[in-house]
Order: sequence, then structure tokens, then C-alpha cells
Amino acid sequence: MFLLPSECRADPTGNTEWASVWFMPTRTSSARWEGDLRSGAGTVSTGSGTFQGNYSFPSRFEEGKGTNPEELIAAAHAACYSMALSNGLAKAGFTPTSVETSAAVQFGPVDGGFAITRIDLTTRGDVPGIDAAEFEKQAQDAKAGCPISKALAAVEITLDAQLV
Repeated sequence: MFLLPSECRADPTGNTEWASVWFMPTRTSSARWEGDLRSGAGTVSTGSGTFQGNYSFPSRFEEGKGTNPEELIAAAHAACYSMALSNGLAKAGFTPTSVETSAAVQFGPVDGGFAITRIDLTTRGDVPGIDAAEFEKQAQDAKAGCPISKALAAVEITLDAQLV
């Protein structure tokens, strides 16, 4: 259950921040793997049913067909960041026509295992009335405030933000 923004009650200062009254549903996904690491295969799906994909050793460690956990993290990060930037821009008085973000997740061997070593965010915003300096400020603020960026804080995250 959740409250819509119009249902939020203001505190004595007039603040209607959603976080103080917002009840978010828990999001779920699942995966099934069959077989050993190199010759096995699996499926991953979102709890909403909007995505289901196959994954395997070749799709993760080579250029094989299918998805992989890092690609899904990249999609989640790009989506979350775009929403965070759009929200920050709107709060600053700039309604974006569009915000388009891509995320490139670097994954490789580290200390005898594997790890995500860096995420490169690239965002392009069509935002009437904003100058490049203010857009850059809003973009950096969104990077710091994006929930997925926060969850991935142990990883270096770069940002290339430009107006279009």
C-alpha cells in the first residue's frame, strides 16, 4: 500500500516530503540456474512479469546471447538516475522535455574473484530554460541522491552529463 503525493499531509513547516509518509511496496525478482557454471543456464524474471530473460556463462563472461546481472544493474541504474534527475530538475523549476541515460557496467577479475569495478553514466537532457552549469549541478546532485547510486556506493561511478 502507498499514498499518492496528493494524499500526503504537510508537517507544521509545510513540508510534504513523500519519504515521511510514503509506503513503498517491496520489489522482487527471481532467478533459476540449472547445471554447473560453465555449461549451465538460467532464467531471470521480474516480479511484475514485465521482463524475463535467459542468461548463461557465455552471456556473462563472453559475448554470448542473453542477459546478465551486470546488464540488469545497468538498466536499473539508468532508469533510477533518469527519474532522480528529472525530479531534481522539476524541483529546481525546470521541467525536462526528456532525460536519456545509459549506464555501462565494468565487470572483471579482482583479487582472485570477480567484481563490478566501475559504472559510467551518460545522460543527455532536453531541458528548456536551463544553462549548462545548472544542468551539471542538477546532474551531480541526482547522481548523489539516486537510490541505485547509493546502493552501489562501493563502486566508482562516473557521469557525463550534457544538454541537447
